[in-house]
Amino acid sequence: MPKVSVLVPVYNTEKYLEECLNSIVKQTLHDIEIICINDGSTDGSLQILKEYALKDKRIKIIDKENSGYGASMNMGLDIAAGDYIGIVESDDFADAKMFENLYNIAKSNNLDTVKSDFYYYSGKTGRTRRAGNIKKKNSGKLLTVKDDLMMLKLMPSIWSAIYKREFLISNGIRFLETAGASYQDTSFAFKVLSTAKRLMFENKAYLYYRQDNENSSVKSKSKVYAICDEWEEITRYINKKPEIKTIVNDVKLSTQFNSYKWNAIRIDEQFREEFIDKYQKTFKIYFENGEIQKGFYKKADKRELDLLLNDKTKYGKLINDLAFKQRQKEKRRKLFSVRINPSRVSIVLFGKQIVEIG
Repeated sequence: MPKVSVLVPVYNTEKYLEECLNSIVKQTLHDIEIICINDGSTDGSLQILKEYALKDKRIKIIDKENSGYGASMNMGLDIAAGDYIGIVESDDFADAKMFENLYNIAKSNNLDTVKSDFYYYSGKTGRTRRAGNIKKKNSGKLLTVKDDLMMLKLMPSIWSAIYKREFLISNGIRFLETAGASYQDTSFAFKVLSTAKRLMFENKAYLYYRQDNENSSVKSKSKVYAICDEWEEITRYINKKPEIKTIVNDVKLSTQFNSYKWNAIRIDEQFREEFIDKYQKTFKIYFENGEIQKGFYKKADKRELDLLLNDKTKYGKLINDLAFKQRQKEKRRKLFSVRINPSRVSIVLFGKQIVEIG
């Protein structure tokens, strides 16, 4: 049994694939298997995979017709034999010590999962910056979701962690098999974090998350309801686990509310009215079922919920105003911005980086 099975979903990433594969085959943890799932690529990705497989027997290739990210990942999970599962997406790359370090932490503490910080990476400039996604106070401590419900609000970043394979199997944690590659990490990450009984965070960063892939799903505005599919999957999952739902439901609902609001702002205006109609119907059901409790309002605006439930036309005008302000803010940010987090300080003036620390 390999110590870690590394899943690499591949779709038309020939531009970045060699850098990705090089970072995996050169891991200091040699006892790994590398499962590459080619999702019907139409560029040279499959040929690159075959060339690497000839040179490294640890590489296995699944070549299939295009069926989406979730289906690809589930195929990888089905054949994985490792004690733990890792993920490196084919336009990203990993520090050479990533899987050795995370495996040692996980194995020595018998963890269900260990999640590390990561780097944002720009191939155009070569710049990296740490995400600052992990609170230092939580690093190195044995946790469950009861200890810090706000962990459920972390960016999913499922590729900055490893997961015990038996933990995923015994809890039925898989990916939602929707078309394309939009937000399928949302429900997977929520299910892992809400279910893990032995969880640990690692403040160090290992994975380089590429920001300038023009084909990345974060650039697409066409999949209006993809985020809804993920939250419906989360709802299905916790409804079957009342012991988890009792703990996480307030945070789940407030995060879902804010995710739908974010999505309403980002989608094309022509889809907004139809989406807000679904948004309203979803939260009316929660409200009428008595699921909206006091804890919900700690992270969601009561006035906005009231407006959504009682006057979706006015709520639509609110969203349109917020979308306009967001566009203006993005324009100003290109000219001047100051960003400060625990790991980085950045100042941009007239579109040029003039200060970068961290």
